[in-house]
Amino acid sequence: MALNNNHIVIMAGGIGSRFWPMSTPQMPKQFIDVLGCGRTLLQLTVDRFQDICPSENIWVVTSVDYADVVKEQLPSIPVDHILLEPCRRNTAPCIAYVSWKIKAKNPKANIVVTPSDHVVMDVREFARVINSAMKFTADSDAIVTLGMKANRPETGYGYIEADLSMACPSNKEIYRVDAFKEKPDLEVARRYIQRKNYFWNAGIFIWNVNTIVNALRVYQPPMAEVFERMLPYFYTDKEQEMLNELFPTCENISVDYAIMEKAEEIYVFPASFGWSDLGTWGSLHENSKKDAHNNACIGNNIKLYETRNCIIHTTQEKKVVVQGLDGYIVAEKNDKLLICRLTEEQRIKDFAEE
Repeated sequence: MALNNNHIVIMAGGIGSRFWPMSTPQMPKQFIDVLGCGRTLLQLTVDRFQDICPSENIWVVTSVDYADVVKEQLPSIPVDHILLEPCRRNTAPCIAYVSWKIKAKNPKANIVVTPSDHVVMDVREFARVINSAMKFTADSDAIVTLGMKANRPETGYGYIEADLSMACPSNKEIYRVDAFKEKPDLEVARRYIQRKNYFWNAGIFIWNVNTIVNALRVYQPPMAEVFERMLPYFYTDKEQEMLNELFPTCENISVDYAIMEKAEEIYVFPASFGWSDLGTWGSLHENSKKDAHNNACIGNNIKLYETRNCIIHTTQEKKVVVQGLDGYIVAEKNDKLLICRLTEEQRIKDFAEE
């Protein structure tokens, strides 16, 4: 499989503002250095694909509102590979648009679709899994999704039920999917963990371009028709104008509902490479380096006394001293300061908007 047939599609149009005051709808978490490492989540996403495909085969689908920040953060990505949705229509239209555009130039393309705001701790293992999955999909009709090996009864993720009775003959790490499951309550999540064949749905997909285009034609014909009409305009100065006209007519639907729950050749690659979707301050705490008292500190001038189980995120060169807290978030950005119990973080947005 030629490396220049590998393409990476990064979905970066979300408006996630769970990390207030760091993130806002105007500057969502994918464009922020959440980990305090000098790279934003979007940049880290690109970084971990550097040995999988050349930079000219990376695509970013985002909102027109974020065009400038994507271009600023990813100067190595060709400008015509930064695709600008005129409105939000969930992941299926996003994937359809970029798939038709890639196919117009490279009908042999093999594609990974990934969110832009997740974290991967073991990048080497991630690359091994992706390369293995891409070899599996290159010349087949298979759709592969990555299933994260679950280590706790998590209620914030969807799950994949796998048939582990028989691996695929051509790749012994890949299995058929029996079912996709919605985010469960705690009791159901505990049952999933006990059964061992349930995996977290990471929302990372691998397929060749003909497989996904044909699946959309079969299961989403009105959406497919939209992008068939777009074909004469791809790579022309009228592309954005036509997209602005036609994209809003697409159904607002996720690829999970549009394709994954309907298609037959669906497989899962169970994997473990230190993955998190960083959907909460709690998940950031879990995935950050911690001291002997289970505190995660992201910032250069933080002093803690008699403090446990906290996450302190203060990266703007202010000296921060915390004493006597247990289980708190302390986060500062510009003129905003958050001090909140980790157990109450779901209410942060409501507090901030009052």
